[in-house]
Amino acid sequence: MADRGAATKILLPESEMPTRWYNILADMPSPPDPPLHPGTKQPPAPEDLAPLFPMDLIEQEVSGQRYFDIPEPVLDIYRMWRPTPLHRAHRLEAALGTPAHIYYKYEGTSPAGSHKPNTSVAQAYYNRKAGITRLTTETGAGQWGSALAFAARQFDLEIRVYMVKVSYEQKPYRRLMIETWGGEVVPSPSRLTASGRRILEDDPDSPGSLGIAISEAVEEAAGRKDTNYSLGSVLNHVLLHQTVIGQEAQKQFALAGDYPDVVIACCGGGSNFGGLTFPFLYDRFTGNAPKAARVVAVEPAACPTLTRGVYAYDFGDTAGFTPLMKMYTLGHGFMPPGIHAGGLRYHGDSPIVSKLVKDGHVEAQAYSQVGVFEAAVQFARTEGIIPAPESAHAVKSAVEEALAAKAEGAPRTILFGLSGHGHFDLAAYEQYLRGRLQDYEYPAEMVEKALADLPVVPGA
Repeated sequence: MADRGAATKILLPESEMPTRWYNILADMPSPPDPPLHPGTKQPPAPEDLAPLFPMDLIEQEVSGQRYFDIPEPVLDIYRMWRPTPLHRAHRLEAALGTPAHIYYKYEGTSPAGSHKPNTSVAQAYYNRKAGITRLTTETGAGQWGSALAFAARQFDLEIRVYMVKVSYEQKPYRRLMIETWGGEVVPSPSRLTASGRRILEDDPDSPGSLGIAISEAVEEAAGRKDTNYSLGSVLNHVLLHQTVIGQEAQKQFALAGDYPDVVIACCGGGSNFGGLTFPFLYDRFTGNAPKAARVVAVEPAACPTLTRGVYAYDFGDTAGFTPLMKMYTLGHGFMPPGIHAGGLRYHGDSPIVSKLVKDGHVEAQAYSQVGVFEAAVQFARTEGIIPAPESAHAVKSAVEEALAAKAEGAPRTILFGLSGHGHFDLAAYEQYLRGRLQDYEYPAEMVEKALADLPVVPGA
């Protein structure tokens, strides 16, 4: 049923690469509630964030202006891999027997193999511009840590990466990527910080979580004048930098003479999701498109923040160092199971994404690990690319959409984000292929306990 006469790859020349980042805060029908200082429970002033971030990023975090110009040094590094290709999944369409058109925007062509350098390069640039010489960060599956190590090398910055211990052990080659680019990798929780030591005292065998790793990285950055903290997702300025993805996709769909009925992306903290979907939500909010695309965020059933969490103020980290954010959360004390999609093992979500879900502009779905890998293998055997476990959640949703189109006998155009390749995740694929991959149940009792510890915010 696939239209094999259509192009397989829709490419843009470098001259068509976006030169501005898009800020969805300018067009949201209802903006998210502001972050709150963890001590005063009041919106933080810019100087409250200055120990962690350069002022340029703080301004992007709070601004309502629609576009920000991308600095030329950042554009120059982007040209190493951008624009990225938009693929038509002809072979997957044929295997599914669907009348749907399936497209995927492939971010695995970056040096780090994922979408993460879109923001790591920008953050490294602004920190170097502010005179910072050293960065700390956290990483789950290692994609963000490797992306920031790559960016730090471009701007001659030192970097220490606190890597969630379960991923540190599962993904040694991501560690080696970070070290190859000159970064230092520490398994988290560690004994280098007070927050890490407290976790280890309670549980010496803790597998770690993104919340714990964030606490360690923030604690260290706050204690050193030469060091800033860099975050790979969740915050407004991070999602802003990723919107080059969706802006390119808009131009590529114009070249293809098509437009999506549904736009799908995996969602952990929200950076990949926002990067692909926010420009299409702009089209919907402003009526600047032939049709209003549905937008779908996909997460693991083992860490179902958007689908089973509560919408409330919570800390972005385990120790309570970060500002309180109004978001869907499973509780900052939630310890997700050790699924292989380490980048999606986060207790909360971006306040922007959470507000869009809350207000009905975005749909949320959750899938189990085994079903996700089943779709990933089908995609690899038809399209040739082995997806990262995180990206495979979007693959699974796209397959379900295509099968629904087949059942209804109604064509539709599907776009999903293939946010990275899975070359360093082959141990997970081996477990799936050998029948040893575990499906995790939603740990309701753990979540109930974590939600009971949500901070009290008067009036919220």
